[in-house]
Amino acid sequence: MKKIKLLLILVAVTCLPLLILADNPGPPPPPGSGGAGGGGTPVGAPIDGGLGMLVILAGSAGYSGYKLYKARKAEKELAEEEEEE
Repeated sequence: MKKIKLLLILVAVTCLPLLILADNPGPPPPPGSGGAGGGGTPVGAPIDGGLGMLVILAGSAGYSGYKLYKARKAEKELAEEEEEE
């Protein structure tokens, strides 16, 4: 259980800078071209792009931790059965 907590803390600390850092704003528009409803390309990444990847990463880390927990538990039970015999 301690190793799982340590792993989760390590993942959180590793991902924290990715969540904190923001994109630098782009250059200001040229003078005279700004107006109501003025177009232009949006600056920065879409919200879903980073959030979706983070959710997938967290889910895969959780699933692999669960599988590792089950495997070690089964290994421990097998070792206990062999000791009883």
